[in-house]
Amino acid sequence: MGLEDYEVTQVEVQSVTQLDAVEKANVDVQVSTAKMYPRNISRIRTNSIALVTMDKETAQSCSYALPRGGKPITGPSVHLARILAQQYGNMRAEARVVEITDKQIVSRATAWDLESNYAVAFEVRRSIVGSKGRYNDDMITVTGNAANAIAYRNAVLAIIPKGIMESAYKAAQDLITGDLSDETKLVARRKKALDFFNDEYGITEAEVLKMLGKQTIQQIKAEQIALMLSTQQALKDGDTTVDELMKDIRTNHEPTIQEKKEALKGKAKGGIKQPTLL
Repeated sequence: MGLEDYEVTQVEVQSVTQLDAVEKANVDVQVSTAKMYPRNISRIRTNSIALVTMDKETAQSCSYALPRGGKPITGPSVHLARILAQQYGNMRAEARVVEITDKQIVSRATAWDLESNYAVAFEVRRSIVGSKGRYNDDMITVTGNAANAIAYRNAVLAIIPKGIMESAYKAAQDLITGDLSDETKLVARRKKALDFFNDEYGITEAEVLKMLGKQTIQQIKAEQIALMLSTQQALKDGDTTVDELMKDIRTNHEPTIQEKKEALKGKAKGGIKQPTLL
């Protein structure tokens, strides 16, 4: 086969200067449009609340919980940040991995309010080393996506007014727990949350109690159920892992009242064992 058998196509390669000029023109158009059509704060708040309370699945995705110093901290998730960014409008936001070292992956996110010309940037570092050594390529990609999501959330929520975020966040939390005034509904919702931890992540009932700082299942009320659901969302989104969540609990585990009762029942059934004579 000779050279004449190939079709030769000329490709025009744009220089960096040309690309910068095109990007600048795009930004100028976006800024001009933002100034021409300013946002309506009242409508943004109303629409955001309507979207986060569309259904329970959406509401649950709007929060996360992470263990810090033995106590979980909760907050708005990347899913809520995306909803708010969409409704807030007139802004640019992006996140990407900027560095991968032997031990960490680094993500950087930028959010820019085109109306006020206010921009913020956040960097997030996540470890890519586990108990079995450095992660494989697939796990590094998953970790990078999680780091991007966290960085994006932090940048966007630094732009969105706190009043709008908190209104939407509270509305989502209220929908998550629902009507738990009836004891039957509370028990059913509590059991469903506990079963999910055990079935999906291998986290036992006793470990959940320890995580919540409770001694018995009966102490798990609406507030704790919301916390459990937020923790499950953090696990789904990659904000945390089972190992991170259970790190302090599994290494320094004290028996709960429930475990003590079960242990006593076991002793009662087995009777008193006589010491073995050597």
